[in-house]
Amino acid sequence: MFAIIFPGQGSQTVGMCLELYKKFDTIKDTFKEADEVLKFPISELILNGPKEDLDLTENTQPAIFLTSLSIINLLKKDFKKDIFKAKYFAGHSLGEYSALASANSISFSDCLKILKIRGRSMQTSVPTGEGGMIAILGSKIETIEKLLIDNKSKYNCFVANDNSIGQIVVSGTNENINKLVLDLKNLKIRNIKLPVSAPFHCQLMNKATKIMNDQILKLNVLEPKTPIVSNVTAKEEKDVHKIKKLLVDQIESRVRWRESVLHMINNGVDHFIEIGPGKVLSSMIKRINSSVKISAINNEEDINNLKLI
Repeated sequence: MFAIIFPGQGSQTVGMCLELYKKFDTIKDTFKEADEVLKFPISELILNGPKEDLDLTENTQPAIFLTSLSIINLLKKDFKKDIFKAKYFAGHSLGEYSALASANSISFSDCLKILKIRGRSMQTSVPTGEGGMIAILGSKIETIEKLLIDNKSKYNCFVANDNSIGQIVVSGTNENINKLVLDLKNLKIRNIKLPVSAPFHCQLMNKATKIMNDQILKLNVLEPKTPIVSNVTAKEEKDVHKIKKLLVDQIESRVRWRESVLHMINNGVDHFIEIGPGKVLSSMIKRINSSVKISAINNEEDINNLKLI
């Protein structure tokens, strides 16, 4: 049994999807449609950069979504792959929108528009330079949760992503993050400052939540053709009203990726197929369970080798 998964922010590179774009009209057509929907040449930004513009959150989010959906369209149209044989679709943060669009729950154009708004609102929720994120390596989630609770009077930081065994991302203001880093250093816990300009997936994103609540209320959401595993609950969701609420909650909630993967494995999934740029999710899943099969789809050879069973 297989699940299809979609990456989130951080997977972007200039030139992603270029090989497939050059060869297949389906990719070109999807990119052209996105340019028209956004009234902005996002295809040019994806294919040729510059990197600093692609890395702006309001551009990154629709760009990664577009790359994933272009490959999905190619799989269905040119290679006649039945993606709906999947047990689940799931995505990491913005990747959940890719999952919902692939499951025919939200339209391609609506996802592009709302991700542009989502990216901009998340970027501006905290003044530039005031918030940040760190990846904590080699520790258990329980250890980090206890550390944050025990030191609430010293600093207010939040678990943003529970990505895999030994990889946890924490958000906060830079002042609070720096205090946490000192404690981590004293405890000899490895950590890396992430190259982001805002503290995503925590209560500091409250302004973005308010904006997205208004936008998602207006969004036309249908029951997904394939169950979606939510970042917020780490369980499958099909109810339209709950999906809309969870998309709003997702802005400030932690991404429960490790739990989501375990839920899928515990319900029979033994093959994960990552659709989109890079292999970030594939690497995370290997650390969660090294025995499952993992396929990352980035080029024609990957597609030719893909068997949907």
